[in-house]
Amino acid sequence: MNTDAGTDTDPGTGPDGRRDGGGEQLHCLVTGASGYIGGRLVPELLRAGHRVRCLARSPGKLRDHPWAGDVETVRGDVTDPGSVAGALRGIDVAYYLVHALGTGRGFEETDRQAARTFAQEARAAGVRRIVYLGGLTPRGVPEQSLSPHLRSRAEVGRIFLDGPVPATVLRAAVVIGSGSASFEMLRYLTERLPAMVTPSWVHTRIQPVAVRDVLRYLVGSAGMPAEVDRAFDIGGPDVLTYLEMMRRYAVVAGLRRRLVVPVPVLTPGLSSHWIGLVTPVPASLARPLTESLRHEVVCHEHDIARYVPDVPGSPLPFDEALALALRRVREAQVATRWSSASVPGAPSDPLPTDPDWAGGSLYQDERRLPVEASVESLWKVIEGIGGDNGWYSFPLAWAVRGWLDRFVGGVGLRRGRRDAERLRVGDSLDFWRVEEIEPGRLLRLRAEMRLPGLAWLEMYADTDDEGRTRYRQRALFHPRGLPGHAYWWSVAPFHAVVFGGMARNITQAASKGMSAHGTRARGGRRGSREPARRVRRARPFLRARRPHRG
Repeated sequence: MNTDAGTDTDPGTGPDGRRDGGGEQLHCLVTGASGYIGGRLVPELLRAGHRVRCLARSPGKLRDHPWAGDVETVRGDVTDPGSVAGALRGIDVAYYLVHALGTGRGFEETDRQAARTFAQEARAAGVRRIVYLGGLTPRGVPEQSLSPHLRSRAEVGRIFLDGPVPATVLRAAVVIGSGSASFEMLRYLTERLPAMVTPSWVHTRIQPVAVRDVLRYLVGSAGMPAEVDRAFDIGGPDVLTYLEMMRRYAVVAGLRRRLVVPVPVLTPGLSSHWIGLVTPVPASLARPLTESLRHEVVCHEHDIARYVPDVPGSPLPFDEALALALRRVREAQVATRWSSASVPGAPSDPLPTDPDWAGGSLYQDERRLPVEASVESLWKVIEGIGGDNGWYSFPLAWAVRGWLDRFVGGVGLRRGRRDAERLRVGDSLDFWRVEEIEPGRLLRLRAEMRLPGLAWLEMYADTDDEGRTRYRQRALFHPRGLPGHAYWWSVAPFHAVVFGGMARNITQAASKGMSAHGTRARGGRRGSREPARRVRRARPFLRARRPHRG
């Protein structure tokens, strides 16, 4: 097994000591590089010696990844034949890691047309292989009985296998890795509920797979012989019910044994709303996950090993996959999360600029305060905002806003942070997404909560004309129609408390020399903690929302 046992994403080496994928350098295209799997696949392809090009609708979201300088990034969308044709030019192997789930009732047709376009343009560009990661479907169940999510995944795989370019279709069930939606759902359900009433699908048999094995199979698929054109089931060595998965998670995490009482009345729809209340995974994403658990999803073959040989210790057992994922979470070393990809339907309009903003009304709430601290100390507080650290003002108001967003189908406030200290463009941050970051100076967040308009929050660490540190905060809202105007004026009376308090408390935290994590902003060993009583004095306005650990 690879000596770096502390990671949950390193796919390991082959029997000859080389990285999976063979010795030939290939030119690979990765679609979905801003997503959970794509963001982890890119560095593994580079490590295997391949050249990588990424196709992204918003290339800027990839710029802060550690591997960004080692890849070529092109702008485009898989639904646009022109941009797909350009992205596939000169490519040997194309990875298709996107889907239209959550974009509306027509997502299956969108998936269908995008896959056909991709297959046709791949043939025209002379691509040697398409690699697609789909879902494991149950045997003997009519396709019309499957959930729309699984049905669409199966159809996309079939389009590639019926197409003119040899394809490798990998079919996985539950993927276990730090930051995966399935892992987060399992983790929060088990940690927050020592006793729970659960739907009958907790008795469904599942064959989970570690994310490092998924990546190993993806990388290895690039070097498959030209005559291979088929689907492969991929899974770990354990077949478990979801109930067994929760109980084994409790053991690995050091929790007390969980009491689980299954009931037959919780449909997948009701289950998804219940999961949305308990975990950071919103109901819109929880529903396809729970619908996929209605039927048994286990592997019926392990033929992938003929082409991507197993190495010692792989596939990784379920308990080891959990332990590695938990270690990465606790060490704040999560490379990507389920929320890495943008929320379907999230706004993509450019930030209004003044004075040349010509798009209609633009409301602003701006605050400027002096800070008795260095710009560096202020920036540490700004970059540490959100997640478990809270938003520095009126915790109840933020919590209520998060619950309201969940109630109307939004992401809510529980997505938290990928990393407790560092942010990068594209990161989700509770119900915001990092749209721009200039280290040491600017953090711009774009709202992804459900709103009748577009909203941004900007935080600056800079100096005034006399060289003194200054904090600037600007909230912007571009309303859509009358509901948008009504929304702004309905919440405007609370801005003094929410935004005003936020500005004051951020400057106070910086002035006290405290980062958002209760640590000294300057000096000391990174990650060291101040005494609890000092932290309480410095952070009376922060929220603690850590999950219950039993």
